[in-house]
Amino acid sequence: MRSHLVATLVSALLLLMPAHAQEKVPSAIVQEILIKTSLLTFNDANLTGNYTVLHAKLAKAFRDKITPDRLKQEFKVFADQKIDFGLIAAMPPIASSEATINVARGSLELRGYFATKPNRVTYEIDFLPSEGQWKPALFDVRIKPQSASQ
Repeated sequence: MRSHLVATLVSALLLLMPAHAQEKVPSAIVQEILIKTSLLTFNDANLTGNYTVLHAKLAKAFRDKITPDRLKQEFKVFADQKIDFGLIAAMPPIASSEATINVARGSLELRGYFATKPNRVTYEIDFLPSEGQWKPALFDVRIKPQSASQ
């Protein structure tokens, strides 16, 4: 229990590092935390129709350009189809490409999928340093059927 608590605190401290210290790709565990918290917040917004929390968790530069109502419009397809991919909480993300820092944009780019069945949850999420943390700035989430070879 104690080692679990220490690991949780270390992970939390890594997420709170100042933006200028986030010039390196975070560890695999921090990447998983970023991916899952972002996608699960997105999932909750789609299921409830309340995009306020998702909006609050976005990078400030993105929050300043878009409203919760606009997010709701942009992700209407997910909400209308009542797509629920909450089961990713219990699954590891599988990277489809190496995590990278886009130096020109200053963004952390994470790409991959969850081996959910019968449909695969794929994601492309870009994070920006914002308010001392990596925060999502771009979501591209797709739910697509797996072929027999996948």
